Amino acid sequence: MDLTMNRSGASVAPDTAGRIVRLAQWALHAADQWLAPALDFGIRLLVASVFFKSGLTKIASWSTTLALFENEYMVPVLPPQVAAYVGTGVELGLPVLLVLGLGTRLSAVVLFVFNIIAVISYPDLSEVGLKDHQYWGLLLLVTLCHGPGKLSFDHLIRRKFLLAGTKP
Repeated sequence: MDLTMNRSGASVAPDTAGRIVRLAQWALHAADQWLAPALDFGIRLLVASVFFKSGLTKIASWSTTLALFENEYMVPVLPPQVAAYVGTGVELGLPVLLVLGLGTRLSAVVLFVFNIIAVISYPDLSEVGLKDHQYWGLLLLVTLCHGPGKLSFDHLIRRKFLLAGTKP
């Protein structure tokens, strides 16, 4: 029987080495086809739910929201009432696009900047709150840099137009 050596110096039959290679290739292919798209979608869903729930809280008690923007949140440049409307609109609209994977990178960058403004605008943010915002910012950066993944309308649109351009 013909034997080969593995990295640890142990003898391995060639057919066993081939099986290990094929198993590794299958695992990498499965991760690329199923795990990565599911993880991309999960990240988008997690971040979107945080911002969307915050928007729902704002519209649940609009008078409280306006009072917070007038007295607590120190949003730069915008008047408090405008900041309340813009902030609520961002928190309710962009998470929907993020979940659908439509205009994903633009939605992620706007939410990333929005997240920074939220941290800057609220001086009494606790250490735990700051960590949460850092976590959300990091997840938004993953989406921004990596893209929406295969489970998105952006991917379907890109495939349709790229494939349409390559047909004879």
